[in-house]
Amino acid sequence: MQNNRNYFVAIALSVLVLIVWQFFYINPRIEAERETADQQQEAVTRDPSPGVEGVPAPEPGSTPDAALPGGTVGTEVTAVSRDAAIAQSERVAIDTPSLTGSINLTGARFDDLRLKGYRETVDDDSPIITLLSPAAIETGYFVELGYVGSEAAGPVPGADTVWEVEDGAELTPQTPVTLTFDNGQGLVFTRTISVDDDFMFQVDDAVTNSSGEAVSLASYGRSTRFSKPTTPSIFVLHEGLLGYFGEAGLQEVDYADVEEDGVIAVDQASAGWMGITDKYWATALVPDQATPFVSRFAYFGEGRARYQTDFRSDALTIPADGTVEVGNKVFAGAKQVPIIDGYQDQFQIPSFDLMIDWGWFYFITKPLFYVLDFFYRLLGNFGVSILITTVLIKLVFFPLANKSYVSMANMKKVQPKMEEIKKKHGDDRMAMQQAMMELYKTEKINPIAGCWPVLLQIPVFFALYKVIYVTIEMRHAPFFGWIQDLSAPDPTSLFNLFGLLPYDVPAFLLVGVWPLIMGVTMFLQMRMNPTPPDPTQQMIFNWMPVVFTFMLATFPAGLVIYWAWNNTLSILQQGFIMKRQGVRIELWDNLRGLFRRKPKPAE
Repeated sequence: MQNNRNYFVAIALSVLVLIVWQFFYINPRIEAERETADQQQEAVTRDPSPGVEGVPAPEPGSTPDAALPGGTVGTEVTAVSRDAAIAQSERVAIDTPSLTGSINLTGARFDDLRLKGYRETVDDDSPIITLLSPAAIETGYFVELGYVGSEAAGPVPGADTVWEVEDGAELTPQTPVTLTFDNGQGLVFTRTISVDDDFMFQVDDAVTNSSGEAVSLASYGRSTRFSKPTTPSIFVLHEGLLGYFGEAGLQEVDYADVEEDGVIAVDQASAGWMGITDKYWATALVPDQATPFVSRFAYFGEGRARYQTDFRSDALTIPADGTVEVGNKVFAGAKQVPIIDGYQDQFQIPSFDLMIDWGWFYFITKPLFYVLDFFYRLLGNFGVSILITTVLIKLVFFPLANKSYVSMANMKKVQPKMEEIKKKHGDDRMAMQQAMMELYKTEKINPIAGCWPVLLQIPVFFALYKVIYVTIEMRHAPFFGWIQDLSAPDPTSLFNLFGLLPYDVPAFLLVGVWPLIMGVTMFLQMRMNPTPPDPTQQMIFNWMPVVFTFMLATFPAGLVIYWAWNNTLSILQQGFIMKRQGVRIELWDNLRGLFRRKPKPAE
């Protein structure tokens, strides 16, 4: 069985990796029940908002953590609908090629935003995606920019500030809007908001001081959310709070982690961004990169639970009769790869592309996406793009695979000599191993060559999985026929005859057409080699395709299509090499032997 040993080592390693992947990465986390407010420690859940009674305003020039915003406005959920909550305040309409919604003039909040280009399901009539909603409803989610200041500054823009705007103002890519707030003590805040055709808002503030004295202010920004995503998160993808902070680099905080810690502070940085990310959507604040800032990730369990990512800049001094300008950016939308990369380059936002979770194999995953995207733009079908990319991957690995299959073919050639060695040495395993090694050396055979193609393609497999699972370009991307979403599992099932029988089957029995095709191709690939004589190995040989079929049935259809196509190409490649080496292809004999009746043992 020496000629098959390496093949089974490769299979065993593959199975081990996939089992670990299935149970520790693919299966959803079981979401912990949210702890009630009386279980939260007061020191952890303190909500230090600007304007909240009992919280001192920051001293000029200081940046204490206690001065970071928390916000109490809107912490009471109401029974009104989303539309009714929106109608409760004065607003400025937003209308762009990608977005529709409005800005709440109370707090100048971005709390009504929907994405025109994306729907909740593959049905063309399903509602478009809602990203941001007013705090008054259960799924409230908003972005807010404001200021904290000393008592000498008087009232400054915050959560409950009502801004003024010209009648009929509407925010479009062609028409910025200007908001104003006069605090009555010599400070006038003028806020100009502009937006591009995609998902980036520019918020430029000019603060004019006519109070007769110098005044210190610090700007803040926060992204606040009152609920977690309804779809459970999985380990392979980060969903929650994140940011990039200069030398500190990328910081990712899960909901469960921030619930446990309460407040996670980040050291002062002079460049970066922070926000909240879902699988496909995100909000992000990009502070004025000219002023250092401190940031934090926070969970407030006092009262109504909420999650928040925020920043507070260093204090700025506005001289008497002077004006200071502050420019911040707000991203709110879909995490399209070209758009995110474009913002990183256009605005020099450091590592903004890490908003998309490319994973450990970043250096493989992102280039692989660009290859897939290139063929998609050329042919208009991501499924076809996957097939072509698979061929390219096979070509890249061809020299290695060629050596592997040649080595396996040579192993078959010397099988008679190996059998003679086994008979000669019998139970003397040490002598048999030495004789085998001498045979390998004489015949120039590498016994582990068969493992490398499988092992080296595992990172590519994981990288392709990440591309299909996390990139929004793959969301609702159709292939042909019944596959209307390559990022979701094959929706058909063998156990209701692919929809012919009028009942739904449990999730673990959703074994669709493409997983079955993958299983068949894997079965045929394994049958290209001689059937092992050992009964245990025979059982593994027979059941391996079945196990993989059920395991991959829960994977995105695009990945299963890749695996099935890859198996098919491997069968053709192995068959060609075996024929060229003059080695008998065992496939048809193995298939006949599988169904041939075994003779009864003599009595």
